[in-house]
Amino acid sequence: MPEPILQTRRIVKRFGGVVALKNVSFDLYPGEVHAICGENGAGKSTLIKLLSGIHPAGSYEGEVLVDGNVANFKSIKDAERAGIAVIYQELALVGEMSVAENLFLGAERRRFGLIDWDVIFSQAKKLLDRFQIHIDPAAKVNTLGIGRQQLVEIAKAVGKDSRILILDEPTAALTEQEVKILLDIIRDLRRRRIACVYISHKLDEVFAIADRITVLRDGESIVTLQTEETTPGDVIRHMVGREITELFPRRASHPAGPLLSVKNLSVADDAGEKFLDDISFEVRAGEVVGIGGLMGAGRTELLMHLFGAWGKRIAGRVTLDGRDISGNSPTQSIRQGLVLVSEDRKRYGLILPKTIGFNLSLSTLNRLMRLGLIDKENEFARNRDLFASLRVKAPSLETIVAQLSGGNQQKIVLGKALMTEPKVIFLDEPTRGIDVGAKLEVYELVNRLTESGKAVVLVSSELPELLGMSDRIIMLHEGKVGGEFTAAEATQESLLAAAMGQVRSVA
Repeated sequence: MPEPILQTRRIVKRFGGVVALKNVSFDLYPGEVHAICGENGAGKSTLIKLLSGIHPAGSYEGEVLVDGNVANFKSIKDAERAGIAVIYQELALVGEMSVAENLFLGAERRRFGLIDWDVIFSQAKKLLDRFQIHIDPAAKVNTLGIGRQQLVEIAKAVGKDSRILILDEPTAALTEQEVKILLDIIRDLRRRRIACVYISHKLDEVFAIADRITVLRDGESIVTLQTEETTPGDVIRHMVGREITELFPRRASHPAGPLLSVKNLSVADDAGEKFLDDISFEVRAGEVVGIGGLMGAGRTELLMHLFGAWGKRIAGRVTLDGRDISGNSPTQSIRQGLVLVSEDRKRYGLILPKTIGFNLSLSTLNRLMRLGLIDKENEFARNRDLFASLRVKAPSLETIVAQLSGGNQQKIVLGKALMTEPKVIFLDEPTRGIDVGAKLEVYELVNRLTESGKAVVLVSSELPELLGMSDRIIMLHEGKVGGEFTAAEATQESLLAAAMGQVRSVA
């Protein structure tokens, strides 16, 4: 058995009186893919920052060892010199620069004191070709989708001759094909004896790629498991500290009359080209209607248009509770009982430097006014009740949102939407990037909403989630309805066929 290339021994990390990591120990071997799993807030991000030198030696107790020697990293540069590279969810690429420039940024090849662009572009192409990443080295990074930017980031890390690669939720924004490419790249790195720490909420990927799995819970390393000797159910049980028998706890619904009606809707994009074509469906009170489709099918655009935030109506009619809402703005939509929870919570859903209380009441300030001023007492009471009902893991309403885990940030976005007292709630990828426990809380919230007579439109890229939480499912294909299914009729195969345009009408 070879010696570990990386080890942590009894790591303890405190932030004031809060213990973020306690007694965390794990090891990583050359050529191993070692997954770290845990709920949001379990300590994964803190551990990454410690291994990468962001939290320097001396700011924590315990030891980090590289090749058996204690590593006293004082900065990110120290960790990089030891061969450790980290790819974060928030990518560190310069959008205005080319792919080649990004790949060798800070390590430019020079000749006679000048940058040798021919060598840089030639080596960039070789590096991309080595991992079958078909991207033009001359392309500007900001012209690439998030998935392709992620692949550039990985190539950049490997190009630095890193021996240890830490990937933080690397597939959160990737298409199915890009995920396949990424997993193939990691398998190739394994063959080259490069060790990988793989952090992900997606257990299907973890079980497809990892050799071992270490579970963190409440800042503590609970167990390390051989992947081939365990099951996803066992990992989930260790993550949440209890047995979970049902991943999608959708309770039987009893839909009433239509709340939202969409008839023959066609919408043009900003360039004037038709993007959504002849879409019709209804959403009834007490019902969850799932909307799926491949990347670019028009799922997010449909929700954004119905909310009044995107596109130009070419044809069709939309009514909410019998009232026409054609031409609505987001403000009008909220007033009439329609609210959208965006897929990008950090960009569109939250003001990260502000407090929980500030964010919760942001969409309903007009309802909190009294004699031209905000009724602070009423605001606090409403925020306090919602904070408690959502079970947000934070010290108080004064906690800064940026300090929360992804799952708790998502609860704040949902809470802000619920503050508007909507009739119909659009949820666009509401469980993206959050852990199993937080997902269950979102699903329970969906159940409570429909049981109270509200309607939910759920957009998801995860077919099991659509199948498990929807009463009816509409699959989009290239801006059109590719198929509509009842929950009883739908299968993953039939949904995928509809998303690919092979089924026009099923329900």
